[in-house]
Amino acid sequence: MTVPYETGSEQILKQKERGIMPQNTIEFPNLDISLTVPRVAFEFMGTGVYWYGIIICTAIVLGILYAIKSAPKVGLLPDTMFDAAFVGVLCGVFGARAYYVAFSETPYTVQEAIFGLRDGGLAFYGGVIGAFVGSAVFMKLRGVRFAPVTDLMGVGFLLGLSIGRWGNFFNQEAFGAPTATNLPWGMTGDNIITAPEVKNLIMAGGTPDAVLVHPCFLYESLWCLLGFALLHFYMRKWQTFDGEILLLFIVWYGAGRAFIESLRLDALMAGDIRVSQLVAIVSAATAMLLFCYFKSSKNAKHAYVRFKDLEDSKALVANHAHKVKLEREKEKALSRLRKTQRELNDPFAESVAESKPIKSDNTAKPEKAEKAEKSEESQESQDSDTSDVSDESDDVHEQDESDSTEESDSCDDSAPKEDKE
Repeated sequence: MTVPYETGSEQILKQKERGIMPQNTIEFPNLDISLTVPRVAFEFMGTGVYWYGIIICTAIVLGILYAIKSAPKVGLLPDTMFDAAFVGVLCGVFGARAYYVAFSETPYTVQEAIFGLRDGGLAFYGGVIGAFVGSAVFMKLRGVRFAPVTDLMGVGFLLGLSIGRWGNFFNQEAFGAPTATNLPWGMTGDNIITAPEVKNLIMAGGTPDAVLVHPCFLYESLWCLLGFALLHFYMRKWQTFDGEILLLFIVWYGAGRAFIESLRLDALMAGDIRVSQLVAIVSAATAMLLFCYFKSSKNAKHAYVRFKDLEDSKALVANHAHKVKLEREKEKALSRLRKTQRELNDPFAESVAESKPIKSDNTAKPEKAEKAEKSEESQESQDSDTSDVSDESDDVHEQDESDSTEESDSCDDSAPKEDKE
C-alpha cells in the first residue's frame, strides 16, 4: 500500500520512521516551497564533495579577491594583501577547529580533533581570532603596518559570511527555535525535525503539529550582506584612521550575532551561558568604546596620517599602478601583433573572425578568370606602349643617322675646297 506524501513536521517525522520520507527535504510551508537539497554535490575518487565545503571555499575566495582588489585604496600592494590573506586562511581554519573542540561537549581524541573536519565542527569566532593573530605576526615579520590590513579583512569577512552561511542551509543546521506556524519564512526539513532539540519538543507535545523554525542562517546572511555594503562605502567616504573599519565590523557583526544566537538551538554552551552570544556582546561593546575614543582623539589632534597618505605608500602604489598599466599595454600590443600575423598567414582569417561566409569555388573561379583577363589586357597595354616607345626610338635613331650622314657629306664637300685654297 502506498502512503501519500504528507506535509507538516509531525507527518514528515512519521513518514521518515516508515521509511518513505524523501531524503534531504527542506520546506517553507507558508510559501508553498518544497526543495530537495542534497548535501553531497558530487563524488571525486570515491569521496563525496559536500555543498557546504564548496560554498565555504567560494566565500573565502571572493572575500580574498575583494581584499586584494581594494588593497591600493588603503595604501597596500595586492601581493601584500594576498600573502596576509593566505596566512590568515590557514591560521583561521586551525583557530576555528580549536575553538569548536575546546567548547564542544563531545569528547575528541587528538586525531579526531585535528583531522575530523569532514564530520563538522568549525566555529566562526575561532576562525576570526586565528586569522587575525596569524596575519598580525606575518605582517610584523614583513615590516608592514597591520591596521590597514585589518580594515580589508573586516569587510572581506562580511562578504564571505553573507555567502558562507548558505552552507548551513544545505546541511540543515544553524537553525533557530520553533516559531509561530504563520511565520511566512518559517522553515522545516527532514533533518531539522529529527534533531534532538526539535524532536523532543514534538514528542513532548509542546509545539504545534507543523513545527517551523527560524532560518537563522538567512538572518545572518542578510545582516552580513547589509553590513558589507555599508562598510564598503564608509571606508571610501568617511574613514579617518587605520583600523576604524575593523572596529565597525566587530560592532556590526557582534550586535547581529548576539541577537541571532539567542534563537539558535545548537549553540556552544559553557554551563548555562551561550559562549558565542557572550563573546559577541563583549566584543561589540569593547569595539564601540574604542571606536568612539579613537574617532574623537584622532580628529582632535589632526596629526594622524593614514598609511595610504604616507609618501612612501603613495609612491609604492603609484609605481605598482604604472607597472600594471604597462603590462596591460604590452598584452594589447602582443594581441594585435598576433592578430596581424594570423591575417598575413591566412588571407581568410579576417572574414572568418567577422563571421563572414567564405565564397565557394563556383564564384571564386570567375573572379580568378576575370583577374587573369585584366592581367592579360594590362600586359598587352604595356606591350603596346613598349612597342610605341621602341618605334619612336627607331625613328629618332634613323633621324640621327640621317643628320650624321648629311654632316659627313658636307665635310667631304668642303675638304677639296680647302685643298684648292
